Amino acid sequence: MNQLIPLERVESKILVIRDQKVMLDRDLAELYGIETKQLKRQVSRNLDRFPVDFMFVLTAEEFENLRCQFGTSSWGGIRYSPIAFTEQGVAMLSSVLRSKRAVQVNILIMRAFVKMREMLQSHAELKRKIEAMERKYDGQFRVVFEAIKQLMEPLPAPKKVYGFRAAKSGNGGTKTKGRKRT
Repeated sequence: MNQLIPLERVESKILVIRDQKVMLDRDLAELYGIETKQLKRQVSRNLDRFPVDFMFVLTAEEFENLRCQFGTSSWGGIRYSPIAFTEQGVAMLSSVLRSKRAVQVNILIMRAFVKMREMLQSHAELKRKIEAMERKYDGQFRVVFEAIKQLMEPLPAPKKVYGFRAAKSGNGGTKTKGRKRT
């Protein structure tokens, strides 16, 4: 099963929404090899197994934010907001979807959640140790600690510049690229 679905592919489907690590219905359906409507149908038939801390429907604003992040082309044709499943909700799906593939995929997904949790915990532990060292060695290494903190922060995405940019000419005016002005 590991050769069918690489762990990295599963990890890339885990999102953080409402401060929770979740997976969307369409991504889960893709991993399980079924249609999204089939997954939703099985969930709706077993709603008592999915309390609010196991799954939730994205708000229009959350859905729009996701569409902006991923681009609208892959989201075309969706009429309803996606359902987000927490780790417990994904585990419950294996009891609702009763195929061998669903069980195997669920095991893989649980491993991805555990790996992600371990990574986040080690990151928090490293941050705590650095802060303790900073308090101990106050002014001597302040520059070093500031540099380490900056390295731990994610870089902002570079903004792309769109549109026409005119090149400056030597006579104070602007010179256009490519076409002559008449």
